[in-house]
Amino acid sequence: MFRTLLMAAPLAALAACGEPSSSARVSEATDGVTVGVEVTDVWCRATPNGARAGGCFGEFRALGRADRLTSLTSPAAEAGEIHEVSTEGGIMRMTPLPDGLPLPQGERVRLAPGQDHLMLVGLKGPLVDGERVSMTLTFESGREMSLQVPVRRAPAP
Repeated sequence: MFRTLLMAAPLAALAACGEPSSSARVSEATDGVTVGVEVTDVWCRATPNGARAGGCFGEFRALGRADRLTSLTSPAAEAGEIHEVSTEGGIMRMTPLPDGLPLPQGERVRLAPGQDHLMLVGLKGPLVDGERVSMTLTFESGREMSLQVPVRRAPAP
């Protein structure tokens, strides 16, 4: 069985320019079939001084077969959580997804402000607009992906 681990062209291209990437693809080819996960346009919202948590967003797509984002870590926070957002009786609630975020094969799963998102809990300092946050994503398949995620202000509503 032939297996090769590939990092996506966007990551390689940006690394060649000296810019860290907020998009990556980790995949392997097995018997001519590519399976893996593609993550694009990941970013974290800038936080005020003293904030204990910060949200991060982006798009995920499982390649070849379904997968699941099971955890995230960052040296910028004590913990990382994957949150589902629901509205009940006019009240918005954020709930950690204990089993992770399902990534159906071939479908784009979008994490956005006011919707499902990644949460950095126990921030060790503010997330500052224009800086980057290191983050490692772990998937049910055992794949790991390290990203340098840009911090920016939330877009205007």
